[in-house]
Amino acid sequence: MGDFIRAVERTRRVSTLFLFCAILSYTSAMTHYSVPEEMEEGSVVANLAADLGLDVKTLTERKVRIEIIASRKYLDLNKETGELYIAERIDRESLCPTKTSCYLKMEVIIENPKRIFYIELEVLDINDNAPHFRRDTIDLDISEATLAGERFSVSNAVDLDVGSNSVKTYQLSQSNYFAIEIQTGRDGSKFADLILIEALDREQQAVHNLILTAVDGGTPTRSGTASIIVHVLDTNDNAPMFDNSIYSVKIMENSPIGSLVIDLNATDLDEGSNSDLTYSYSLYTPEKTQETFNLNPSTGEITVKGMLNYEDFRIYDMEVIAADKGVNTLSGQCTIKIQIEDMNDNHPEISIKSFQSPVSENIDVDTVIAVVSVSDKDSGDNGVVDLHIPHNMPFKLKESSDNYYKLVVSEPLDREKVPEYDITFTVTDRGSPPLSDNETMTLHLLDVNDNVPHFPQSFYTIRVMENNAPGALLSSLSAFDPDLHENQYLVYFILEKEIANTSMSMLFSINPENGNLYGLKTFDYEMEKDFLFHIEARDSGSPPLSSNVSVHIIIVDQNDNAPVIVSPWRAHGSVVEEKIPRSTDKGSLVAKVIAVDVDSVHNSRITYQFLQVTDATLFSLDQYNGEIRTMRMFSYKDSRHQRLVVAAKDNGEPALSATVTIKLSTVETAVKTYSDMTEVPLEYDIFSDLNLYLVIGLGSVSFLLLITILVTIVLKCQKAKPSMAAPPSRNSVISERNSTIADSTLVSNDAYWYSLFLAETRKGKLVVRQPLPKGSRYIVSSIPRSTGMSETSGSATSTLQYPK
Repeated sequence: MGDFIRAVERTRRVSTLFLFCAILSYTSAMTHYSVPEEMEEGSVVANLAADLGLDVKTLTERKVRIEIIASRKYLDLNKETGELYIAERIDRESLCPTKTSCYLKMEVIIENPKRIFYIELEVLDINDNAPHFRRDTIDLDISEATLAGERFSVSNAVDLDVGSNSVKTYQLSQSNYFAIEIQTGRDGSKFADLILIEALDREQQAVHNLILTAVDGGTPTRSGTASIIVHVLDTNDNAPMFDNSIYSVKIMENSPIGSLVIDLNATDLDEGSNSDLTYSYSLYTPEKTQETFNLNPSTGEITVKGMLNYEDFRIYDMEVIAADKGVNTLSGQCTIKIQIEDMNDNHPEISIKSFQSPVSENIDVDTVIAVVSVSDKDSGDNGVVDLHIPHNMPFKLKESSDNYYKLVVSEPLDREKVPEYDITFTVTDRGSPPLSDNETMTLHLLDVNDNVPHFPQSFYTIRVMENNAPGALLSSLSAFDPDLHENQYLVYFILEKEIANTSMSMLFSINPENGNLYGLKTFDYEMEKDFLFHIEARDSGSPPLSSNVSVHIIIVDQNDNAPVIVSPWRAHGSVVEEKIPRSTDKGSLVAKVIAVDVDSVHNSRITYQFLQVTDATLFSLDQYNGEIRTMRMFSYKDSRHQRLVVAAKDNGEPALSATVTIKLSTVETAVKTYSDMTEVPLEYDIFSDLNLYLVIGLGSVSFLLLITILVTIVLKCQKAKPSMAAPPSRNSVISERNSTIADSTLVSNDAYWYSLFLAETRKGKLVVRQPLPKGSRYIVSSIPRSTGMSETSGSATSTLQYPK
């Protein structure tokens, strides 16, 4: 078995060697294909299997592959169809950049058995590239003196394509001066020469723009362009020329040195050094002119070199030459006439001959306060002058004679509106341009007492809290006077007015220098509610002027009076005892507490409340009318004696109060009670307990009111005498400043003394304001009238016991 296998192996080796020799002899032939460049990927070139005689079904099994020699794999074999197709787009210009013919060599290698086929693929050129110039812009410099027929070389165009697809011809854009002639090189390339067909003139056209187009021979044709810019070089063929051949200039005399007279402008159509100009005087220009005026050789400016005077020399003539800097110099010239004009070179002058200042503000209209003269050294219109002052002033100018003016008052003056005037006199000549001068004088006005003092308000309302400290500042009533000095110094007075024989100056004082108003006494709202008087402000002028203002003093109430319980009446410090039957119905009136307060309405508004009550469930108290009523009927468990402490409190801040203690005793006997819901029989007892309380209360209030009215009438009927002002206290009454201290009666005991007594200070009387507790003792201090005494000096005291 092994021998058989070895024999088969030897036979196979011989067959393989024979087959390899046959393949070598067969592959000596070359297969040739031609394809155009830029074919799409996947395009079929040929059926390689059919051309090589290969079975398509065995291509995969025999491992057929294509190898491209020294290049990328542009082609590949489809092993299912045996077709040779384009695997990558072929660019002939990239593959063969310097060759006119382009070939791609490949090997088709087959395994099992080994065979190699050689394939040559010719890549044909297509017209896929347009001609282009190495430079997009071609610059040529040609002198305008160049003769027609001159040739100029320009760069040729190149085309990456070959053969008929390369550059075929050139074309030139339309031009009257240039044409082209196409030339063929030894390698067959095409180029063009630029030919001048007509002479150039730089002054007419300095630059020529041409377009050179290269066209290939492909189908369709492609082209490329280049821009040819021809710069025409200048030659000195134009002479300089002035704008005008003759110039006439006017210049004012006394023009400063360096002033511009004229800026000459000559032009040369040439360029470069052929147009650079130099200016100079001609030989015909007088030396006087050359000494008076300067000519700038570079710019042609003529300026003033020496002083000009219209009276000395009025006209200057000159000739100026402009020459260029070309090799062959060319020149032009012009004539200039300079006329000197007279100018307004002298300012007008103003002189104040007399001026009156200050003047009284009530000076009469048309009064002369100044005399002014004017002059001008010029002649003609330059020497005619006008004088004026500002229009918004109460003055005017009147011409008295040639160049003399009077300043007079045209309107009434008021120092309070304008205390002084800055009067500016302005003189102007009629030259062109006009010249002027000015001078300012200050006019001061003297004050006249022509304004009355003025209060900011026509009526003052001043609120003063009662119990004020005597001597305290109430308000400042300053007036204003717009006058000056003594006409402005004000003195303030209180216009005398008596109220109940009491002068206002005893109650109030005003500082005569600043108008500060002071109260000289302690005011009591319950005694005095308000005061109305007048204050006068008088200046110190001659004659003096004055004005007055109304002052309304309103005394503002303080809560300085505690309520006084007038019902049920009881001696001071005692307890009110009442008896009621135990069978009293619910809601029956047990007692009624009545309190009065002499303060104002707000501070005298009284409310009632229980401070103590034996049984809070048995009695109720109306907080507004003070009625005490039963909340239920008495029971056997209720105490026979009930103690009620009622407080009457006013509405002041802080609130003041008074208390009353009521002891209620219940009895078994029938006692007549009254209720709001019970009808009173016609035969009722008018002196029952309730009515008795009401009568006592009303009588007390009437008594207090009568006492107050009587005391007020007595005080007003008494005439007050001036006295020195003294500091306020509870034990003294202060009268007018600089007057004597009046007789005073002072009462002191405990905190409620004021509610018990009314002391009349003039007659030394003590008036009882309400019933006094029996056995009470009071100390009475009396201070006799004495100028300059203190409150306590010379006082005497005595003890009063009520009743004695």
